[in-house]
Amino acid sequence: MKAPDFQYQRPRSLDDALALLAEGDGTPLAGGQSLMPMMNFRIAAPEVLVDLNGIEDLAGIQVSDGWIRIGAMTRYRTLEDADEIAEGAPLVARALPFIAHPAIRNRGTVGGSCALADPAAELPALLLALGAEVGLQSRTGTRRVSADDFFLGLYETARSEDELVVAIHLPVQGAGQRIGFHEITRRHGDYAMAGCAIVASGDLSDVRIALFGVSDRALRATAAEAALAGSKGDDAAVQAAVEALGDIEFSEDMHAGAATKQHLAGVALKRAWQEVME
Repeated sequence: MKAPDFQYQRPRSLDDALALLAEGDGTPLAGGQSLMPMMNFRIAAPEVLVDLNGIEDLAGIQVSDGWIRIGAMTRYRTLEDADEIAEGAPLVARALPFIAHPAIRNRGTVGGSCALADPAAELPALLLALGAEVGLQSRTGTRRVSADDFFLGLYETARSEDELVVAIHLPVQGAGQRIGFHEITRRHGDYAMAGCAIVASGDLSDVRIALFGVSDRALRATAAEAALAGSKGDDAAVQAAVEALGDIEFSEDMHAGAATKQHLAGVALKRAWQEVME
């Protein structure tokens, strides 16, 4: 398949990119690992492709005031080698090897993954579990949106058409914090059939659980969180958390039906929780 005709723009500055988006018919191109195949299959047909790869200011990692700022054009491969991620965001470091394949991580960007909001992608779930924020910018200003409010539905986010995802902001992991991550795939690197990311305080008084690959978007399992928060983290509490997943509206896809998705989510939660308790 060939992509439909489109205009190509490669701005050299963020201001130029925002000006193009303000015209209303531009689609940002980051790593292109999802958009280009979608164009070739004619699932996506942008009129104007705004290539962000020439904007150096959109990449990089900075740590300040308890937050890790990762520029939107920072590639996953860069995160794998970053001490700031290994030390300050170990949940992200734990999950990185499970994101697609090395060739895709060489090109794929954090901003592109956030903006696409694929329900089977790992990054949106990591942001939810961490209590992270997404930085947006347009010609009229900037704003930071919590991950809880950013991912709205199937490939739907709180980003306006004239806005760019310019960064993600991760809270630096606190002392004693615990993490867990597990995903279920047919083969390593395939789309997740179900996955779970967990961040918990050392005393288990606070627990955040995010699921991916099981619904129309990555989402918080708030009832399961309540079952585990303040508990001893024992088998009874975990079983209560798994049963609490029944409150979630699971979605079927090409891999499995909704009932199977619910079962796999429970398996992923149990295995991720084992890491939390190690």
